[in-house]
Amino acid sequence: VQLQASGGGAVQTGGSLSLSCAASGRTFSGYTVAWFRQAPGKDREFVAAIRASGGTTHYADSVKGRFTIFRDGARKTVYLRMNSLNSEDTSVYYCAAGNVIQSTLRDSDKYHSWGQGTEVTVSS
Repeated sequence: VQLQASGGGAVQTGGSLSLSCAASGRTFSGYTVAWFRQAPGKDREFVAAIRASGGTTHYADSVKGRFTIFRDGARKTVYLRMNSLNSEDTSVYYCAAGNVIQSTLRDSDKYHSWGQGTEVTVSS
């Protein structure tokens, strides 16, 4: 599956943004879809994931309660709604998809398809 991430931009502290991850070539059916982010000079880190089975969601502690991951009914797009943004959320955000089991969904190495990244900048 090919992934296209979009929706990044610049926002002030406390603001909101929504990212989209669109699938082409096939739908997300059967795949876990996740968002990761990587800030300059830092390792890529897990942000959120939505599992194919039951649509259960998982979040990094740093974004829990502020970010929401969800998908459309056709399973062609996964979204990341980000509220109450702060400077620590500034990063390039990547979506990823794969046949990933729950115990390893925070491990970026388990995903075989990646989008190109979309940049989010939060300023005061």
